[in-house]
Amino acid sequence: MMSQIEKQAAAARSASKRLAIASAEQKNESLQAIARALRNRKSRILEQNREDLAAGEKAGLSTALMDRLKLTEQRLEAMAAGLEVLTRLPDPVGEVLEVTDGEKNLRIEKIRVPLGVVGMIFEARPNVTVDASGLTLKSGNAVILRGSSSALCSNSVLVDVIREALADTSLPPEAVQLVTDPGRETVRELITCKGWIDVVIPRGGPGLIRRVVREATVPVLETGAGNCHIYVDRTADPGMAGNIVTNAKTDRPGVCNATETLLVHRDWAEKHLSKLCKELTLQQVEIRGCSRTRRVFPRAVPATATDWETEYLERVLAVKVVDSLGEAMDHIDRYGTGHSEAIITEDDAAARRFLQGVDAAAVYHNASTRFTDGSQFGMGAEIGISTQKLHARGPMGLRELTSHKYRIHGTGQIR
Repeated sequence: MMSQIEKQAAAARSASKRLAIASAEQKNESLQAIARALRNRKSRILEQNREDLAAGEKAGLSTALMDRLKLTEQRLEAMAAGLEVLTRLPDPVGEVLEVTDGEKNLRIEKIRVPLGVVGMIFEARPNVTVDASGLTLKSGNAVILRGSSSALCSNSVLVDVIREALADTSLPPEAVQLVTDPGRETVRELITCKGWIDVVIPRGGPGLIRRVVREATVPVLETGAGNCHIYVDRTADPGMAGNIVTNAKTDRPGVCNATETLLVHRDWAEKHLSKLCKELTLQQVEIRGCSRTRRVFPRAVPATATDWETEYLERVLAVKVVDSLGEAMDHIDRYGTGHSEAIITEDDAAARRFLQGVDAAAVYHNASTRFTDGSQFGMGAEIGISTQKLHARGPMGLRELTSHKYRIHGTGQIR
């Protein structure tokens, strides 16, 4: 007898066959219908989100998780607008990547195809429900969503709205499924549903991601933690550095592209670090500094070895003074998670060395790490930020949700 997960996976696989041959026009019309439905049903959605927020507050969820859980009219509008951006992007399915001549004049085409059925496991992020649904539909995939219990009301109403919208289009509502049982066993079932689900994408805390990678028998597209760094070089413009660091730390501290560690060249630190730390504390940022940082800013809390490896996801910043660019890069190599790293400098040679030598999905020169985001990269949205190196790396948009196959044309050749 099939379990509930297997029934949902079977329905999703059937839907994926129809999606794989859907036209760009059909997919775009469906995305537009969902965007309209989100706007028309915003009162209903926000009401259910308030239920989750009240339960989260009672359960003592962290500030970071509460921020990720919260929906507002502005965030709903951004989600709807993201779907509309997807309609303006090229359909990746069927794109011819290469054309070559094989043996005996065979014509070989390499083309993009959907992955099939995507399993999405995520924590306290109802916006992922919409982003993942939009991206998978546009890339010709079906999706099974398994959110956390803390966002169950929000995710349920969002999927209801999405499926209601799809029912009035040419795409099957079964293309978007939600696992409503929040038990841990449903995660195990989803990540071992080989043969029905083609890939699993975990998006959440380190514990969730480690579990999925460890236990899955379905291939995993791994997203990772964001222990992001900014290195302020000796030639950095003080005003620019202050703006970038403040934005990277305080714009949304609870997201993975927020900066967690600030590395500062000793020459710059002597002249400007004290002022920057004061500005950050005015933004309610707690500074945890090395001994050299505390000499110029005595109010800093002494940093421990743990601080260099911590993704705070709150208004805390670890600060370390270094002697050189090389020392900063060594620190990032040891403690970074391969997410987003930045250098602020007016020295083009230093910038080139940093951009070429730092091993991360996104490396920045004179810009905030907060830009590592699918919408900011022109993808409309993202299904996650990959810190691995196989198949996809960085923000994963439409192209990252495709594979390829070879289409071979012959004229009667035999081997």
